[in-house]
Amino acid sequence: MLPTLYPLASLAQIENSPSKDDGIPPELEEDLRAYGCKLIHQAGVLLKQKQVAVATAQILFQRFYYVTSMKHFGVGDIGMGALYLASKLEECPIRMRDLINVYDVLLQRATHIIEPMAETPFKYRPMSYFGQGFYDLKEGLVVAEMQILKRLGFNVHVVLPYGTLINYLQVLGLIKHENTCSKAWGYLNDALQTPVYTLYQVPTIVCAAILLTLRHMNISLPSEPSNSWWELFDASWEDMWNVCGYIMRLYRDRPQEERERVLGLVSKKDVRKWLEEHSPLQGQGQGDK
Repeated sequence: MLPTLYPLASLAQIENSPSKDDGIPPELEEDLRAYGCKLIHQAGVLLKQKQVAVATAQILFQRFYYVTSMKHFGVGDIGMGALYLASKLEECPIRMRDLINVYDVLLQRATHIIEPMAETPFKYRPMSYFGQGFYDLKEGLVVAEMQILKRLGFNVHVVLPYGTLINYLQVLGLIKHENTCSKAWGYLNDALQTPVYTLYQVPTIVCAAILLTLRHMNISLPSEPSNSWWELFDASWEDMWNVCGYIMRLYRDRPQEERERVLGLVSKKDVRKWLEEHSPLQGQGQGDK
C-alpha cells in the first residue's frame, strides 16, 4: 500500500512567509491565522456543519497563507471560501446565502467588541439581500474559493488525525482511561488554529496531543531515551515539543489591545491600512518633513 502524501510548507516558506515579506510581524500573522480558523469553527457550529468539513477548511486556510499574503486576501474572505470549498470536498455542501449570513453575524459581533460602545448588548442588524453589503460578501466568497484552488494548484487533499489518534490510544492502552480520548481530541482540534498541520506529519501531531494529555492527566508511559513510547510511531521529541509549543501558545494571556487589534484586521483593506500606519518608511518620511 502506497503512503498517503499531502503537501507541507517548505523551509523557505516557513522562514519567510508571504505575509512576513509584506511587513506583517510573525506574531500578528500567527494571531490572524488563529482568529481566521476560529471564525471557521464558529461558522461551522452555527451552520451545524460536520467536523470533518470544518477541520479540512482550517487546514486549507493555513496552507493558503504559505503561498499568499494577508495583505492581498483577508482572513474573513478566505475563511468563508475555505469552509465553502471544504463542504463540497467532504460532500456536505452548505448554501452560500447561509454561510454569508453567518459570517455577517460573526463580523458584526467582532466589530461591536472593538467599538467605543462595546459595553452595550450586541444586536444583529440583518443586511438586505439586494444591498451592496451582501453582494460584497458574496463576491469575496466566490473569489476566495477560486483563489484557494488556483494558488494551491488544486491540491486540496487533507489527512485528518482522528482515526490515527484512536489507533495510537488503543496501542498504548490509554482507551480505558476516562476522558483521555476526549482530551487528546480537544488538543487536536485546538491545533487546527495553528500552522502545525502544514508543517508536520499527522503522527507527530497526534503524539504531541497524547503527550499533552498524559501530562495533564498525570499518566506515565515509558519515556527513557532507549525506550520512548513516541518512537513506536516514528515521531521525534523535538518535533513533538514544537507542536506542543504551538498549541500551548493559544492559551496564553494577552493584553486587551492585542485581542482587539486582531478583530480589526479581518479584511485586506484593514491590513493594508495597518501596514501604512506602521511602516518604518512612513515614519522616516514624516521625520524628514
